[in-house]
Amino acid sequence: MDTTSSAGKPVQITVTEGYELRGTKGDFPVTFVRAEFNNVVLGDSTKFMVTAEGTAKYNFTTSFEFNPDGTNTLDELAHKPVFLTVIEVLPKEKKQKDEKTVTLGQAVVDLLPLLEGESTFEIMATLHPAIGSPLENNRPGAKCCLEVTVSVSEALLTTAQILGGNLLKVTLEAAYSVPEAFVPTGPQQNYMVGLQIPSNKEKDNPIVFKNGILKLGGEKEPVPRPKKWPIFNIIAPGAQYIPDSFITGGPYAEEDGELNHPEDKEFRNQAETFKKRIVWDLESRSYLDPVAVVNFQKRIADCRFFPVEITRVPVVPVAKTKTKADKGEEESQYNFHGVAYVNMVPLLYPGVKRIRGGFRVLPYLDGPVYEKTKCLVSLFRDVGHQNQNHKPTNVPGVNSPQAKPVLTKTGKEEKTVKEKDTVRKSSSIKSQSSDFPLEGEMPLYQNSEGQQYMESATYLVLEIELEKALVPKRLPEELGARVRDMIPPRPSPIRRTGGAQKALDDYHTQIQNISVAILEEYHKMFGKDLTPGKDLDNQTLEDHKCQLNYELNCSGKYFAFKEQLKHAVVKIVREKFLKTTAFENQEELQTFISELYIFLVDQMNVTLNQSMPDESLSTALTAATTSEQLRLFAYEAQVNEDFALATVYYEERLVRDNQNIEHWLDYGSFCLLLDDITKAQECFRKALSLNQTHMTSLLLCGLLAMMMEHYEQAEIFFEDATCLEPNNVVAWTLLGLFYEIQNNDIRMEMAFHEAAKQLNAKVIKEKTTSDSVDVGGKLESSITTLGVVRSSSPSKREIPDEISMLDDLLEDSTKHQSDPLDSQGQEMSSIHRTSRSFSVSKEASKKASSKSQVSSAVLTPSTFQGVAQPPISIFMETTRFLMKVKAIQYVHRVLAHELLYPQGGPSCEYYLVLGETHLLKKDFPKAEEYLQAAVQMDYMNPNVWGLKGHLYFLTGNHAEAKECYERTVSFVVDAAEMHFIYLRLGSIYLEEGENEKAKNTYMMACKRSPSCLTWLGVGIACYRLEEFTEAEDALSEANAMNNYNAEVWAYLTLVCLKAGRRLEAEQSYKYTLKLKLGNEELLKEIHKVQEMVGFGDPSF
Repeated sequence: MDTTSSAGKPVQITVTEGYELRGTKGDFPVTFVRAEFNNVVLGDSTKFMVTAEGTAKYNFTTSFEFNPDGTNTLDELAHKPVFLTVIEVLPKEKKQKDEKTVTLGQAVVDLLPLLEGESTFEIMATLHPAIGSPLENNRPGAKCCLEVTVSVSEALLTTAQILGGNLLKVTLEAAYSVPEAFVPTGPQQNYMVGLQIPSNKEKDNPIVFKNGILKLGGEKEPVPRPKKWPIFNIIAPGAQYIPDSFITGGPYAEEDGELNHPEDKEFRNQAETFKKRIVWDLESRSYLDPVAVVNFQKRIADCRFFPVEITRVPVVPVAKTKTKADKGEEESQYNFHGVAYVNMVPLLYPGVKRIRGGFRVLPYLDGPVYEKTKCLVSLFRDVGHQNQNHKPTNVPGVNSPQAKPVLTKTGKEEKTVKEKDTVRKSSSIKSQSSDFPLEGEMPLYQNSEGQQYMESATYLVLEIELEKALVPKRLPEELGARVRDMIPPRPSPIRRTGGAQKALDDYHTQIQNISVAILEEYHKMFGKDLTPGKDLDNQTLEDHKCQLNYELNCSGKYFAFKEQLKHAVVKIVREKFLKTTAFENQEELQTFISELYIFLVDQMNVTLNQSMPDESLSTALTAATTSEQLRLFAYEAQVNEDFALATVYYEERLVRDNQNIEHWLDYGSFCLLLDDITKAQECFRKALSLNQTHMTSLLLCGLLAMMMEHYEQAEIFFEDATCLEPNNVVAWTLLGLFYEIQNNDIRMEMAFHEAAKQLNAKVIKEKTTSDSVDVGGKLESSITTLGVVRSSSPSKREIPDEISMLDDLLEDSTKHQSDPLDSQGQEMSSIHRTSRSFSVSKEASKKASSKSQVSSAVLTPSTFQGVAQPPISIFMETTRFLMKVKAIQYVHRVLAHELLYPQGGPSCEYYLVLGETHLLKKDFPKAEEYLQAAVQMDYMNPNVWGLKGHLYFLTGNHAEAKECYERTVSFVVDAAEMHFIYLRLGSIYLEEGENEKAKNTYMMACKRSPSCLTWLGVGIACYRLEEFTEAEDALSEANAMNNYNAEVWAYLTLVCLKAGRRLEAEQSYKYTLKLKLGNEELLKEIHKVQEMVGFGDPSF
């Protein structure tokens, strides 16, 4: 620390005036002000008489010397205020030699602004009345105060200190559920709590809280309540409170301690209401210069946990000397020595400045303390008696100091104690290096009194706060700007009046005008009354058509209509088909003309149907396929592994609307399934360019950047996602996975902790909502409120060990003894891992391997929404997201965390996901093992049987597949994905000749999600049942949805052959051959029917 520039700087305190003052005797009392700092009286002001309005102009200035290496250091300025005591001088009575004085009140001036870089500040310091002071009876609304100015000639801190330094605030609230041995009667006890903070020197800076107040249970401590100065014997009771500083409490779930789980809530309510507690409500501050800040960060990163010690010391009078006989007595002064382990790692999370929570108190034992915190020295037992003159133990006040609980030692005795402590520490560390106790080794430090803390479940509630975060967090604006730099926002398309839509509208207008003109010619020739109500035969209509064509050609109107339409067609060619250059060859020209002709005829029909609808044909008209239908068709092709056709459907959606984010995300997920990372990244980035706050797009861009090892970009995407939606569980979990890949353990824990916190809040909110909706009554049913049928699940130990995908990882993790304190009931709530793999506690491992799980619904596919149970952990929710977007590459990594997570472990959904991933990889034996494990855990889950059916279907075991599908369909609650269950079950029925069942199954599929394949199945079943009319209707529906399906044309051919319709049969057969029907058996059947009826094949 740079101290040369700030050495010997005077700090001036000026009391200008006092307001609303009153005396004990008379209306014009004589008063003066006494200033004190750091237990030293700085001086008294001149005596002034108070006016009738209650004011006194003191104009009193005093000062003390600030010296970083002396008594009044920055640390002293941080945690000690200036006391201004207003004293009344009583009039002398007869025969009275000395003046008598009465303390009216006391004001407190916090010097903290000087540590924030200010050189001058003014305040109106409240004058708190002393006990029995007349100021206690001041008139309502009167504010008794002193006008104070504090100044220094130049700032106490340099620019480097302001930027690199920090202010640490430690608030000790209370210790709850203390041992029964703590009683308010008997000898007076001093309850003390302390911890050591790294400084810029060799020795740590101890912070000690003394004089805790033992209270009996009965009611909770009020919140908010003011914090107190760590200074005692303050004259005015109100002066002990720090101005504008309060303990506000908060929900247990939002705390950072060890007792913030839902199962701890009832215990804490009981402990904080009915059980004994020790209350301090003290705040101690400590200034950390830049070097100390670095040491503080390093200590947290190296040790993770800081020991916070608690002890009880009898209050004894001060003794001037001490003999060797008193040595043993002093050793026993510190009794009920306990320790709480405070996880300081959250202070290394980006943007975190404060941690608060409840921390269990355990007996202080050298071995566990060293292993947990790497701390060799006990603050109370080894350090306390050597640092009496340090600020925590020498508690300054206004009057005489309090009796000290620890006696002084001579230099010789101190040396003996040091040697003894060194031997004890070295022996303790030596014994820890072996898994077995040394032969003849005696217990080094028994702590039977401290054991009572465990038996009583004592815990400390404290808060540690920094003025500035140790690790700055990037602002949302900065992250948003970085995302915009990487992916510039796509501007909205310019609406051009002369674009493709305008050309198409002009064409429709011309068609409508020409059709009206032709209809008028028809009416002139044959009359208006001929058409309505009269059915003309085909020959008459054909004659009318020929006569109309002759008349139009002879009159020249036909060529006029062509010229009228010509300009609109040219605009379509240029604007819609983007053809503005000459064709290279005749073949290309003919191909284009064919495409153009088909398009123009289709658009003409659209116009005619809109302008002159025919009621008799209205039911036969089929609307164009929607975006959702195209998505369904693409999904069908994708599952059937017809990836070329799936690509066509996905691209068709983009052609129709390339401003729709979902279209880009679906196509990108499809590319991700095909392992086309580059194309998937392009799709996700285009989606993000359309909306740079779209959460799914941000997460997928981060995933793709992580896959391509663009880690800096991935971090920006994930951080931006967490800033946009701080309650998004998946965003925090993926950020944690990213930090795991980066081997950044601390930030990984931060992200996972935040994800778990948000998931708990989400579950509590959903539970509250469901409770409020419940109108009473309990349903006696095996179906849960979420629609998942549950059953009594067997224990997980019944699952075969050899099918666990992560057995090796689990075995490795159980070899690590993460904390010997777990045997004493200490279970860590956060996730800890080494640089290479996780290490979990014994208790958590046993819990993960033996805890029975209830059923959970299978992953919801991207296209269909099924019944799903709320996730039991952050990793299963993230797994659902990854499966939905087809990011299979990271599923097993997430499941590895689920297996080791204390609140997770193998579950039905866990095995379902593993089975599905291996099914996608066509690793059928592994998939079967995992699905069998899922069945053992929840045989009433329809998703399990549906996936098993798919497995058997793909392996050719249709008998088993049929049984699984039928079981799935028979459940009261549908599986998450029923479309392909119906399709494949229907195909099995057709194979086995059960055509009626096949028809009904395909009809159920049509009701849920109609597609070309579902209607084709209905058509085939009806054809086999010789229901040719229904078969033709179903096949027509299938053809309308996809007229490129060769099998649809093949069955239409069979229907037309059976119906004796030669022309339609030949046309259907022509398209069947043109589309290259691959089913040879079906082709042979067509040839056989053609031979039987004698027509249908125009080639003969």
